[in-house]
Amino acid sequence: MAASAPVRNDAELLRVNRGFYEALWAQAQLVDPERFNTWPLLRELVATAPRRLEVAPGLRPRLPLDGTCFVDLSHAALRQLRARGACALHGMIGALPCADARFDLVCAFDILEHVADDEAALHELARVAAPGATLLLSVPLHADAWTAFDEFVGHCRRYEPAAIEAKLAAHGFVLERSAIYGMQPKSSRLLDLGQWFLTHQRERAMWWYNHVFMPLGLRFQKPLQWREGLSDVEGVDEVLLVCRRDAGA
Repeated sequence: MAASAPVRNDAELLRVNRGFYEALWAQAQLVDPERFNTWPLLRELVATAPRRLEVAPGLRPRLPLDGTCFVDLSHAALRQLRARGACALHGMIGALPCADARFDLVCAFDILEHVADDEAALHELARVAAPGATLLLSVPLHADAWTAFDEFVGHCRRYEPAAIEAKLAAHGFVLERSAIYGMQPKSSRLLDLGQWFLTHQRERAMWWYNHVFMPLGLRFQKPLQWREGLSDVEGVDEVLLVCRRDAGA
C-alpha cells in the first residue's frame, strides 16, 4: 500500500521548508535561467510581459533577473538574487507583498505542494495577476505516488490531474497546455539514499547536490514536449502548466 501525505499545519510546514531550503541555498550558487529547459518558453513569454513575478525561485530562477520581481522566504537566496541586481522581496506565496493586478506573467515552480492552504496561495496568484496574464505553475502528481522523500522535502500533497485543473479554474485560470517536468530520479533507491545522506551527512549531501547532481541534471534535461490541456499523465511525476488569467474573472 502506498504511503499517504501527512496532515501538517502551517507552522510545521514552514519549519520543514525553511530548515531544508535555507541550508540548501546557503551552500549553493545561483543558476542562470538560460540553463533550464523552461527558457525557450519563457524567452518567448517575456517579450510581451514587461511586468513579471516569480514566487519562491530560491537560487534556480526561471525568469530573467533583470526586470523581474522575485519573492522568496529564504534570506540566503534573497542575498544572492540582490547581489546580482534583482528585485527580491521577502515573503510567502500565501501573502504576496505585491499590488493587485500587478503582473503580466507569474511563475510559481515547485511551491504550491509545499503550503498547507493552497487555496489561499492560488487566491494570491490570481490577485496579483492582471487580466489576461500568463501563469506558469509546476506541481507533483498522483497521491498514490507519495513517498517518504515528498515528506522529507516539505511537500504537503500531490495533486490528481482533475483536482488541480478544477482548483485553477475556481480561481480564474484557464489551463492551456502542459508538459512533463522535473528532475527527480525515477529510482526509489536513489531517493532513499539521498534522504539518508541529507539526514545523517547533510553538509556532504548538499555539496554533492550542488556540485554534481544539479549540473548533471541540467546537462541531461530534455526539451519540454507540450500538449493541449492536461492529458496522458498516468505515471507522470510532475507537470508544468501554462494557464491564462480569465479577463472576466
